[in-house]
This record gives sequence, structure tokens and C-alpha cells, in this order.
Amino acid sequence: MTSSLVRGRPRHATAHIRVRVAHALVGAVAGAGWLAIPVLAAQEPATASPPRTAPAAPTAPAAAAAPAAPAAPRDDGSSAVDLILPVAVLGTAGVVAAYSYLRRGRRASGVASSAPAPSASAESDRRARAALVEADDSVRASEEELPFVAALVDERTLAPFRHAIHTARTELSAAFALWHRYEEGEPHDPGDRRQALVGVIGRCAEAGRVLDARAGELDRLRWGEVGPALEVAEGAFRRLAARAAGARATASELRGRYGSSVGARAAGCVEEAMDRLVFATARLNEARRAADLGEEGRAVRQLRAAEGSVAQAGILVAGLDRTARRLREAAALVPTALTGAEAVLAEARATGTPVPSGADGTLAAVREELTAGPYDPLDALRRITRALVRLPGARTGVLDTAAHLVARATTGEAEDFVAVHRGAVGADPRSLLAAAVRTLAAPHPVEAAVLARRALELAERDVRAHGVPESGTQGTAGAVQGGVLLGGEPDGGPPVAFGGPETRRRFRTG
Repeated sequence: MTSSLVRGRPRHATAHIRVRVAHALVGAVAGAGWLAIPVLAAQEPATASPPRTAPAAPTAPAAAAAPAAPAAPRDDGSSAVDLILPVAVLGTAGVVAAYSYLRRGRRASGVASSAPAPSASAESDRRARAALVEADDSVRASEEELPFVAALVDERTLAPFRHAIHTARTELSAAFALWHRYEEGEPHDPGDRRQALVGVIGRCAEAGRVLDARAGELDRLRWGEVGPALEVAEGAFRRLAARAAGARATASELRGRYGSSVGARAAGCVEEAMDRLVFATARLNEARRAADLGEEGRAVRQLRAAEGSVAQAGILVAGLDRTARRLREAAALVPTALTGAEAVLAEARATGTPVPSGADGTLAAVREELTAGPYDPLDALRRITRALVRLPGARTGVLDTAAHLVARATTGEAEDFVAVHRGAVGADPRSLLAAAVRTLAAPHPVEAAVLARRALELAERDVRAHGVPESGTQGTAGAVQGGVLLGGEPDGGPPVAFGGPETRRRFRTG
């Protein structure tokens, strides 16, 4: 995406005109002063030496004037010299005045041009953040709806929609990369930084445009008849409800095996999954009732809300299962990782390589945790790999395997949290999460894990700051916070749908 050029007179055209006028004034005054000097100098001898004539008989008036004649040249000559100095002073004063005017004009133009800049930059920054959040929400919501469509149509029919999501995701990834560099201070030039923001906004707009272009076609495929779509959603709900029941047992097992911190996170996932399923139950019932009454518009609205909630419950349950699997892998890897880390430290000391401060203490603390009782093995691996990240041997063998496991686990946890709380999560956590994904693909797993962990922390902060919206309908608050409902109406607002900024709210009432 490239920005169009701004047409018309440049912003500083007025300042440039004042500069030209001042330059002309300086030149005119200085030129007038220098031209006056030779003219006045040429007049001085003519006045001082009057032309000689033949002597004439003196008359009374001449005799009377004679005594004054010698004084005339002195008076005229003095007058010419006196005129030169004031003219020079006048010219100098004009130059000084013109220079002062020029400086005032430059200061004024500087104030006029720079004063709006912070405001314009702040506004562009705000627009870029909003565009990133909206585009990210649009891509996520479109991805969540596609499995429900896939159950109704063949893969060939679905291909254009998958391609649209892939294209939108590519544009969004580029926008996040631009924004991350911008946040890190790159580029330095103010003009280039403004262009970077234009690029972020433009790529987000393109991502939304691609999805908007397919929204109408998707509706024609899905909603010609509500009944089949409703049956698909009800089937997905029943399967997920059975899995969610088993998730409670999984959370309890994780608490007993890995400690209270792991157990609390797992229990939180189960609680939110059940909240989404409660909401989905209510909306599916409303959709079935509306379909039986022939109110297809209301049925579609309720069904889309139920689908979005079922999709998020699925993310939470799948995330819990994935976390349990990775915790088991990490627990099996910790002893080997400790041995490998100690070998790396010993080799570093043998070759005279500086050892990171605190590395020995970190390894000792992890060894103590192994025998002290339940502990978080993923956290233990994270501390081991971070403590030795600067040493050459830390990027190979078992430590590299441990670093990749930690990075995948942390990135996945952050991804799930943002997905099911997107109604409250801002641009910064999403940007860091996108950076973590890029860094992991590089691959730089330790750095990716740091970025993902920071993304999760900021996302949790955003959710706490956002608070829980008030609602009289059970489960609606979580659906609004999760971005399943877009807010703005008493029942939580319209459900989000496949599409970009122009179409994602198309199921609002009225």
C-alpha cells in the first residue's frame, strides 16, 4: 500500500513567501544606501568650489555678501558628509529591521508548523492503534466462523474464503511488523515515521477490504436456509459440552501435580469455557425459537452469537488440553535440561568465557524445586534457558529443545488469552504477540518466549482495566469482553461476523 500525495500548496508556502519579501526588503534598503553615497560625494566638490568669473565692480550687495562667501563651501561640505552618515545609519537600521522581521517570520512559521505536529502525530498514532485492533478482530472472527461454514459446503467452495483470510492475515502481519518497529523508535526521521503510520493504517484497511469483499457471498452460502446451520452449531455445542466436562478433571489433576499457580490458570480456563457455553445455550434456544416462528433475521443474529461463543469455548478447552500435554513434556525434560545447563557452564569456565551472573543460583533453585514438591516445569525450563541464553552452547541440544517448548507454550497461552478477550485487549499486547510469532519462526525461541510473556502480561492488564461489563443476561458479559458481541446495545450488541470494518456489524438490529 502506498499513500497518495497531498495536493495543493505546501504547508510552509506562507513562510517561504515571507522569507522572499524580507530578502527583497533587505536588498532594496542596502542598495539604496550604497547608491546614495556616491551621489552625495559627487555633489560635495561642486558646492565647495564655485565657478570663477571675471571680477566685477563691487556693489553694495556683493560687498555685503563677501564676508559670507568663504563660509559657504564649509557649510555645504559639512552638509554632504552629514547626509552620508544618516543614510548609512538608515540603511543599517533597515537591514536590522528586515533581519528582525525575517527572524520573527521564521519563528512564527516554526511555531505554526511545529505546533500542530504533536497533535497530528498523536492522532495518527491513535488511528493506527485502532486500525490494528479492528483488523485483528476481523481476522480472528472470520477464522472462527469458517469451521461452521466448512460443515455446510465442500472445500472447493470454501477455498476463496480461506484465501481471503490468508491474504488479510498477511497484510495484518505486515502492519504489526511496521508498528513494532515504530514502537522501537525506527525509523528515526519524523517524515519516515509518519509514513510508517500511514503504512500501518493502509495495510489494516487492505486486510479489512479483502474480508469485506467476501462477506456478502458467504451470507448467500450460509443463510439461504437457517435450519442446516442451526443443526451444525447445535452439534458442535454438544460435542464441546462433553469435552468441557472432562476439562474440570484435567484442571484438578494439573493443580495436584504442578502446584497452585498452574491449577489456578487451568481452573480459570475451565470457568471461562463454561461461561461461554452457558451463553451459547441461551442463544441457541433463542435461535431455534425464532427459526420455528419464521423470524429468520432474528434466528441468524442469535445463531451467530452462539457460534462465536462455542468457538471461544473450544479455544479454551483445546488450550487447556495443549497446556497439560506440554507440562508433561516439560516435566520429563527438566532433569536433562539441568544436566545440559551445568555442562554448558563448566565448558564456559574451562574456555574462559564469562558466565552470566546468577546462572548458578538459578540452576540450584530449580534443582531444589525438583525435590521440594509440586512445581511448574515450564517455568523451570524458562528460567534455565534464559539464564544461559548468552552462552554459545545454550542454543544447541537439549537446551534448544527446552527453549522451543517454552516458546511454543508461552506463545500459545498468550494467543488463546487474546483470542477470548479481544473485546478488551489493546494494540500493544497484540503487537508483541505478533512479534513473538515472527521471532519464534526466525527461530529465536528464548527471545520469542520473552515477547510472548510480556504480551500476556499486557493483555491481562488491559482486561483488568477494562473491567467486566454489566449485563442482565447470563453469559453476555463474557461474550462482550470476548468480542463475540460488539456492544452498544442492551443485549450486548450485534454478534461479530465474517468480514472487515464495513460488514462485521451487519447483524445488528434494525
